[in-house]
Amino acid sequence: MMTDQSLAEPDPTVQSQPHRRPRLALLTLDALAATIAVRRFAARWRDDIALVALSDPFRPQKGGALGQVRHLLRHSGPRLLPYLTVNFILPRLSAAFRRPAGHDTDTTPLRLLAPRLGLQTETVTDVNAPAFHNRLRTLGVEAIVTFHFDQILSAATIAVVPCGGINVHAGLLPEQRGPTPTLHALLAPTPSFGVTLHRLAPRIDAGAILAREEITLPVGTSGLAAAATLHLAALPLLDTVLEDFLAGTAISRPMGPGPYRSFPTAAELRRIRELGHRPVAWADIQKAMRTPL
Repeated sequence: MMTDQSLAEPDPTVQSQPHRRPRLALLTLDALAATIAVRRFAARWRDDIALVALSDPFRPQKGGALGQVRHLLRHSGPRLLPYLTVNFILPRLSAAFRRPAGHDTDTTPLRLLAPRLGLQTETVTDVNAPAFHNRLRTLGVEAIVTFHFDQILSAATIAVVPCGGINVHAGLLPEQRGPTPTLHALLAPTPSFGVTLHRLAPRIDAGAILAREEITLPVGTSGLAAAATLHLAALPLLDTVLEDFLAGTAISRPMGPGPYRSFPTAAELRRIRELGHRPVAWADIQKAMRTPL
């Protein structure tokens, strides 16, 4: 994994692009699985980002915090709780007790980092609402980047921006569609990992593929650590693809058929353990306490 980046003394890998009118909307759900990658992307592309939209993970239309927990427990059972806790809860608890470094990209929460980078931020409960459409138009957004985002954009939302959008997926598409591709990868005796960039479409992980790369991870990598590593690995691909995408010269190929997999079931989580893999590890807990959201 790359070393921490400084806001006071920028590393060459996070230098901003040459100045031009901001034209991107960055949509993300802040969680340990992707937050460092998202922070580095925001720092590098800050001159091009007109808006950072943070999804509300406990929005009413998803049943709020308790409603979502009940739904996931019915589907996945209690074995999913450690993964959810380390990915979403511990980093937020860490923010209450840990003072951010202040000049460090990796350890500064996105909600604090974005304003320091001169970026507008807002919490979005419904990305498909007319109010958000108007926000995109007012800011002159030309393209959307969804990076670990949990809301499905409608065709009308995607059509608001001239260039459409790109989704960063920490899995190999079309084989690993769904919100937790690294957990489903662990269902194989020898897991296959990778990243895919694809065009946004009003269906989960279904847009044409812009880039895809298989990545070998160390044996024993947990599902959560794999997600964080893969999101970081997507950054060089995104830099290359995004330039062509904004210029209208990006080449894509149709997404082939592939099964959609939601959060793993209780039986699948048990199978992951039987194969000797782990959805979450002690190192993930330590990282969560060092990475406040």
